[in-house]
Amino acid sequence: MVSYNKLWKLLIDKQMKKKDLGDAAGVSANTIAKMGKNELVSLEVLVRICRALNCDIGDIMEVLPS
Repeated sequence: MVSYNKLWKLLIDKQMKKKDLGDAAGVSANTIAKMGKNELVSLEVLVRICRALNCDIGDIMEVLPS
């Protein structure tokens, strides 16, 4: 299981909305909705988000023990 809580906190710190993230990273609303449910998304999407936010993958997600 994964958690994207770090991403949502980062967006708050940067005063960004999920739509802003989608526009900046080129990620669809459906993908962001999946992340809102802590579902898996492709590594390509995670890399695009990291580049858009100028951060590392550990700054936006964590893998939780099952």
